[in-house]
Amino acid sequence: MTVEPGVRTGAESDASVIARSRDEPEAFAVLFDRHADAVHRYLARRLGGESADDLMAETFTTAFQQRHRYDPARATGNDARPWLFGIATNLVGRHRRAEARRFKALARIPAPADHEEPLADRAAARVGAQAVRRELAAALAALPARHRDVLLLVAWGGLGYEEVAQALGVPIGTVRSRLHRARSKLREALGGSDPTTLREVSGHD
Repeated sequence: MTVEPGVRTGAESDASVIARSRDEPEAFAVLFDRHADAVHRYLARRLGGESADDLMAETFTTAFQQRHRYDPARATGNDARPWLFGIATNLVGRHRRAEARRFKALARIPAPADHEEPLADRAAARVGAQAVRRELAAALAALPARHRDVLLLVAWGGLGYEEVAQALGVPIGTVRSRLHRARSKLREALGGSDPTTLREVSGHD
């Protein structure tokens, strides 16, 4: 049986937890336990580990303060991730320059020398992956912010189109259009390579 991310077998759904937290604030900790790691990974890939610590905490503080405004009728499968990732993405929006600097810095990371790997084939694979990572980082830095948000919510947030639309408060057609344009730009930058390899650019934060 397939279970959607926000629907726990034998446990409260995210929507139910949020509803209960309105009268029992301590119940909100359940939502943090379920989703804090995923939100932190997403933020770390976009802004680095140090910034992610602060913004992850701010994401859940904001979510807690706004829990009375959460509308389960608009949620996808009672899953709070789109709501949380939407808040996180809005917070990233305050740090656009820092994000662009991060991607540009990743684009300048030199490839390791061959002698760092004892086996020639491993060295070649490593240098190749590093080159892809640099090209991706440069391409991400060049994307318009609204296109980058959609792309990274899908690639790093693991959200579907409908969930991204919910997270950003835009029509699903807009999500498809922005994602198509972002992927086209990445393919162009990578010489036609599959942009889903963009996971390689996240670094080791």
